[in-house]
Amino acid sequence: MEVIKLELISSFLGQEYVLNPCVLRGKEGIFLIDCGYEGSAKQLSEQLARYGIGLNELSGIIISHEDIDHMGALYEIKEEVPFVKIYTSEIEAPYLTGERKSLRLQQAESLRSTISEEFMEWGTAFEENLKAVKRVPVDFTFGFDAHFSDRIRIINTPGHTPGHISIYLPEERILLANDALVLEDGKLEIANPHFSLDLSQALNSVRKLAALKIDKVICYHGGETTQNISGQLEALIEKYS
Repeated sequence: MEVIKLELISSFLGQEYVLNPCVLRGKEGIFLIDCGYEGSAKQLSEQLARYGIGLNELSGIIISHEDIDHMGALYEIKEEVPFVKIYTSEIEAPYLTGERKSLRLQQAESLRSTISEEFMEWGTAFEENLKAVKRVPVDFTFGFDAHFSDRIRIINTPGHTPGHISIYLPEERILLANDALVLEDGKLEIANPHFSLDLSQALNSVRKLAALKIDKVICYHGGETTQNISGQLEALIEKYS
C-alpha cells in the first residue's frame, strides 16, 4: 500500500494553515483522505498530479469527520468529478449530508456568550463560514472499527467529534491519525483539547491507538513522526488522565 502525504497551504479567517491530506494507492484503488477547506480543489489537483494522479482517477474520498478544514472542498470536487464515492462513519454521515446541524456550528453558537469583545468578530465570521459549507451525499458508511480491506482498518476515534475515524495500515504499521492527534513542535498532542467535543472520549481514543503496533503517525495538522510513538502516546495518556 502506497501512502502519499499531500501538503495544502490554506488561508482561513486571516490565518495560514498547512494541512496534510493523504492518499492511499493500492489494489483497492486510489483513496483521498480528507480534502481541505472550500477552494482547495485546484491545489489538491496540482498536488495529486505530482504523483501522476488525476482527480478523476480517485476511487473515493474518505472523510474522517465533518470539520470545515476536512470536508470544505468536497462539494467542488464532486462538481468536477461527480462519480467519485464519498465514505465516512455512520455517526458523521448525517452531519456531512446536512440532515443534522453541524456539531461544530452548535458548539460555536453555544460558546458565543463566552467570547470576549476582542474575538467576537472572528467568532461571528467562523459561524458564518460553518453555515455556508455546501453539503454532499454520502455513498458508503463505516460501522464501528470496520475493515475497509485486509490492508486498511477504519479505527473509530471519537472525542474530537463523536464519529471521528482514523485509518490504520497494519502491514506498514502506519496510522493516519487525522484529528485524533496532532504534531506540535515534533511531539504528539490531542487535537485542540479545549474544543474537543468530548475530551474523555478523545483520551480513550489515544488509549486505543496506543494498543496498535505503529511505526509512523501521519497527522492532518503537523505532518508525520516516527519518533518513540508508543512512548509519546503513553505520555499523552498520563498527561490527560
